[in-house]
Amino acid sequence: MRGRRDMRVGFIGLGSQGAPMARRIVEAGYETTLWARRSSSLAPFAGTAARTAGSPAELAAVSDVVCLCVVDDADVEQLTTGGDGVLAGMRRGGVLVVHSTVHPETCRRLEERARVQRVSVLDAPVSGGGRAAEQGSLLVMAGGDPQVFAFCRPLFALYGDPVVHLGPIGAGQVAKFLNNVLFTAHLGLAADALELGDRLGLDTEGLGRILPRGSAASFALERVVDAGGTLRRIAAHAGGLLAKDVRLLTSIAETAVADSGSRPGPVREAARSALDAMGQ
Repeated sequence: MRGRRDMRVGFIGLGSQGAPMARRIVEAGYETTLWARRSSSLAPFAGTAARTAGSPAELAAVSDVVCLCVVDDADVEQLTTGGDGVLAGMRRGGVLVVHSTVHPETCRRLEERARVQRVSVLDAPVSGGGRAAEQGSLLVMAGGDPQVFAFCRPLFALYGDPVVHLGPIGAGQVAKFLNNVLFTAHLGLAADALELGDRLGLDTEGLGRILPRGSAASFALERVVDAGGTLRRIAAHAGGLLAKDVRLLTSIAETAVADSGSRPGPVREAARSALDAMGQ
């Protein structure tokens, strides 16, 4: 691996969260190469020091670390494999970072393929959205080799705080699912509390002002209050993604405890109830 000061970074996935992540890398002075399916995604980087590549493989050939921040498992598979994929261009000692939220098995399969080429893989999903990326305060949850993580940590710290290593490959994805399942459960509990207050004759607007300032405060409660006290707007915006993550964690958890006879815990039950209320 090259020294950290000379790290060359490739970035794929310039959406609402990935674009500000990439911009912070460029502005920090790292030699950065970008690739996108749509030229409109590259337009905001015109006039910056960022370079562009003609394919994922071309990007990987001039990068020591390649970051993927795309939507789903199919995108990760498509962009990393094949003649024009990232792995076709990466050289020995390179690092492929999956910032996407995907199934842990997708990351494990990718790690097995990359190992043949002496390329390392980290799964490092992020949470916080575009504003947190702009501010450098994304939550970065990483899994993979600790030494590879230590090498990449200064890069992650450009857009993440905290940046935490949680275990072997796939561990970051499981942590992201837990985060989203707990958030979903909190959404449901917050909406239920506001609805109960309304039924008991309380001024719901006033209740929405005091609860987020007391011991009941939570990020989910604030989102429900901002959405008018119900889950309808949240369901339209994020219901599908939350439902996907709850299903994936439930499947992983059921496999892990298949022989124990354990029932789903209250967090998963609360999250499932919230999704039912969202119509998911």
